Amino acid sequence: MNLGKPLPCSHLKEYRKHHGLQGYRSLQTHFRTAPSGRTAVGKFQSLIPRCSLCSLRRCRLYLCLICSSISCSDHAAAHSQANPGHEIAVDVDRAEVFCCVCADQVYDPDFDTAVMAKQFLELPKGREKDRCRKRRAAPAHDIERASSRETILVLDCGVKNRSCQPLRLRGLNNLGNTCFMNSVLQTLLHTPPLKNYFLGDWHNRELCQKQRSRRRRRAVEAGELSCLVCDVDSVFAEAFSGNPTPYSPARFLFSWWQHSSNLASYEQQDAHEFFISMLDMIHESERSTLQNKGFGDCHCIAHRVFSGVLRSDVTCTICGFTSTTYDPCVDLSLDLEPSTDSRSNKSSRISTLMGCLDLFTRPERLGPDQKLYCQHCEMHQDSVKQMSIRRLPLVLCFHIKRFEHSLRRGTSKKIDQYLQFPFSLDMTPYLSYSIIRNRFGNRIFAFEGDESDVSNDLSSEFEVFAVITHTGRLESGHYLTYLRLGERWYKCDDAWITQVSEGAVRASQGYMMYYVQKQIK
Repeated sequence: MNLGKPLPCSHLKEYRKHHGLQGYRSLQTHFRTAPSGRTAVGKFQSLIPRCSLCSLRRCRLYLCLICSSISCSDHAAAHSQANPGHEIAVDVDRAEVFCCVCADQVYDPDFDTAVMAKQFLELPKGREKDRCRKRRAAPAHDIERASSRETILVLDCGVKNRSCQPLRLRGLNNLGNTCFMNSVLQTLLHTPPLKNYFLGDWHNRELCQKQRSRRRRRAVEAGELSCLVCDVDSVFAEAFSGNPTPYSPARFLFSWWQHSSNLASYEQQDAHEFFISMLDMIHESERSTLQNKGFGDCHCIAHRVFSGVLRSDVTCTICGFTSTTYDPCVDLSLDLEPSTDSRSNKSSRISTLMGCLDLFTRPERLGPDQKLYCQHCEMHQDSVKQMSIRRLPLVLCFHIKRFEHSLRRGTSKKIDQYLQFPFSLDMTPYLSYSIIRNRFGNRIFAFEGDESDVSNDLSSEFEVFAVITHTGRLESGHYLTYLRLGERWYKCDDAWITQVSEGAVRASQGYMMYYVQKQIK
């Protein structure tokens, strides 16, 4: 079994068997790199490329590598069916290999080499003091011999040049609809406590108990899974190796597929679900080596960084009896504030993160099917539920519920409502002792011993350092990440890294937002 890279689709394999690198070479002269660093396919016979069947131009277009015919996403499959052997195409807008039969992006490292080699030759030119200078670059015509190790690029960037990326950032190649994975990985790579843990060699792959007790070959033969934390450590090592060329996390992707066989495909996945599964897998990989005291007190690195505790109070409306439960959490899933226009996905109202948190911690009257069994009344009674945060994590992750699914109607939609969020956030109003004090006033004495000590252990002031956004439609959207390094913001769009303004970050459609405690930055 090959643990290095996921296998390509059979149609790409057949194309490479008959045509080799010929299509990549001929297409290389048509690659065009924008000042932002993003590569697309350009230089067509017509100024505006259109689908050869329906003449549409406002959708995803794919260029056949055999006949150079252009098809839209609706007619790409029809073109391959009408022309056997024409299954492999290239996404015109993103310069990525696409299989018309599988209707999905496919990964070929040789194609990525062709794209990056051309990109290096087209780095923007300007005044000498603001220019990205090349020391050496792999020849654009020599794809077969070029590789990421042979491509040497040393950047000497002026502060004002936004097409240059800092040495601490490295792009991640899209391996076929893996923007959801790349966006989360970039966030985790720059989460301060995680970064300190892995770069500080707290999980050493050579000394890992799982790797030391059995060699990888014997583990595979026995059907055992590899250590996912070791694979995460490898991604950290590659990301901060100083190599500026984009990295392909293929080995990590294959390892994740092994641990989540139900998600092992090139289909687009939800970034939030991937984030949760990542933390669960890190927890499972480290659990056997840790001596945890109990549920909620896990000492694995995932829970030490992201785990907090929620408090739920359900109060009887008749006698005032309150049932309190505590649950660990690794993120807060927040509803957007109600829209004034129920007929459209686009709302005329602007939501704020504080408004979403107010909605999350607001008392909610439960329905008749959720009546509390009151121990005082000894019967089911109407009740009110209120959520609060008992203990804050080191890193707060906010998940905004932008995707709505109706089981009754069998429909799904995306909520394109703008969300304002602060760069600095004080979580004090949403902590349990604040919520309880607001509810009970002078009767707080009954709860002070329960909450005040827990809530004051850590700082309640946070600063944003990463924002994951989702653009496009529900079924064909795209994820990217905005990262804050020092006082500058960078947009991580798969392999492309560009500096952006604070205004661009504030105007983005936030899907997941990550805040770190100020005292541990």
